[in-house]
Amino acid sequence: MASFVLFNHPCVLIMLLVFLGPSNAQRYQNISLGSSLTPLGRNTSWLSPSGDFAFGFRPLPTNSSMFLLAIWFEKISSKTMVWYANGDNPVEAGSKVELTTDGRLSLKDSTESEVWNAGITKASYAAMLDTGNFMLVNSQGSPRWQSFQVPSDTILPLQVLDLGSHLSAHLMDDDYSSGRFTLQVQTDGNLVLYTVAAPSGFQYDAYWASNTVGNGSQLVFNESGIYFAQRDNSTVVFTSSGVHSTQDFYQRATLDADGVFRHYIHPRNGITVGVWNDGWTPVAFQPPDICQVTNSGAGSGACGFNSYCRFNENQHVDCECPPQYSFLDADRKYRGCKPDFAAQSCESDASETQELYEFTVMTNVDWPSSDYEQYGSIDEEQCREECLADCFCAVAIYDDGNCNKKRLPLSIGRTGSYGNKKVLIKVPKVNQSESVPPCSIRQNKGKRTWILLGSLLLGASVFVLLTAILMVIYCTCSRKSRELQPASSLLDLVVEGDDQAISDMKRVERSVKVALWCIQEDPSLRPTMQKVTQMLDGSTAVPVPPDPSSYISSIQAACLEQTLFSLFDSLHNLVSRGARRRRCHFALVPLAL
Repeated sequence: MASFVLFNHPCVLIMLLVFLGPSNAQRYQNISLGSSLTPLGRNTSWLSPSGDFAFGFRPLPTNSSMFLLAIWFEKISSKTMVWYANGDNPVEAGSKVELTTDGRLSLKDSTESEVWNAGITKASYAAMLDTGNFMLVNSQGSPRWQSFQVPSDTILPLQVLDLGSHLSAHLMDDDYSSGRFTLQVQTDGNLVLYTVAAPSGFQYDAYWASNTVGNGSQLVFNESGIYFAQRDNSTVVFTSSGVHSTQDFYQRATLDADGVFRHYIHPRNGITVGVWNDGWTPVAFQPPDICQVTNSGAGSGACGFNSYCRFNENQHVDCECPPQYSFLDADRKYRGCKPDFAAQSCESDASETQELYEFTVMTNVDWPSSDYEQYGSIDEEQCREECLADCFCAVAIYDDGNCNKKRLPLSIGRTGSYGNKKVLIKVPKVNQSESVPPCSIRQNKGKRTWILLGSLLLGASVFVLLTAILMVIYCTCSRKSRELQPASSLLDLVVEGDDQAISDMKRVERSVKVALWCIQEDPSLRPTMQKVTQMLDGSTAVPVPPDPSSYISSIQAACLEQTLFSLFDSLHNLVSRGARRRRCHFALVPLAL
């Protein structure tokens, strides 16, 4: 695997500075003032004299009706882009790029609004060179602006990046908006790779550097490879073990969307050269393993939060989720992973937590920046108990008597060889035998019918229990009649001044909460009978239950609602008759699912 090597011999520097022969001299054809291009039609690009490169409009890989102003390899099938101006603002058909009569290069969308310009005026003509460099030239023949000086994510042979220059990766292989990595040729002489926050562009800590502060001067790409020239005439060289001729291969060096800076080669004319196939092949890259070097500071690392990074056998980044986690967006894995279960309640006691959660064990994975508490001289079982009892703990890592607790979101996850480290991922217990089949209107036969009937009876029994609780009538026998008032809770009881009735109402509220816990669709959220008894007699606090509507399917909701309102209707008729005889005053409000 190639790496940066320090050379300190003048002959090496001279060899690296030797350019190509006369056959590769920079040739171009003038593009006159007033010329323009459009995304569709006859004039969509300006070619270099050899036809190797083109400047113009390229459709987005994911949306052929939107376009980038770009430079690309014209003679290869992939039409790989090496420069683009408007990655964050693609334009539609009807847009135009024009070299205006006053010497400006301007891109306007279909509404004539300017999207981008080169920032200079008074150019006399433009030229697309065979090197891949697009230039705006003044009347003396000197370049006023050139794409080589304002690169996007790629450099080409004969291109030089001076101090203060940078490359910026695009977001994904098929998304050219601002990405999450940048390569900086810093003014202090250091060549540095940083992670950045997308889309804000906030720069996090460096994950690779040339360590040439005070000495570096230019990043150069020529026939001999890529090197970082220094003021003491030495060079830091980034190249493959062999030199690949630009006569046989197209070449480029790109800061890819995964944060790796790679040197690619591609056989010219679509032919196979030696062991190289027709396509882009990386021959060198830096850093050697990005998963291992993005290990400190803020941000999510090479992959998103709650995921972990694996550098595969093809030297590309794979992002993966822990067990019972899934990608927020499977097409944009850099966004990270989410747990596929509800967060642990901090109001649950230790015994309840042990009944609801367990651990899935992983090895050779770590999130080094997510620790918030550590224990020493502890065994694995104690480590498990500490994490299980802590509602903030999502992962515990046990390593030879040491226990590190980690909270969400997990960051900078990576794989590696971590010896005896055991990674404990906290997940809910799953008991398939407790799952309840959905309510169905159709008649079924055999075993399925009995299962459905049993489930319906079980659900109905819970509502009967709820109904029985609500049938407790609070009467205030008095000579004055009281008006019924509207209610915003389950019961609006006229119990003012009656301490016993107020106490009973709190018991009703507690019972209703318990009933709602009992009908949760997720079996892991339902309390045990022992827990139900403790909550009903007041020895254990009853937490506020989740909204049942977020768990119940539309069919189940319809069945439950019909059953519930039928029961409430019967209850209302029954109690109203008794209330009139006893002169008891109350209002009964249906439970809203």
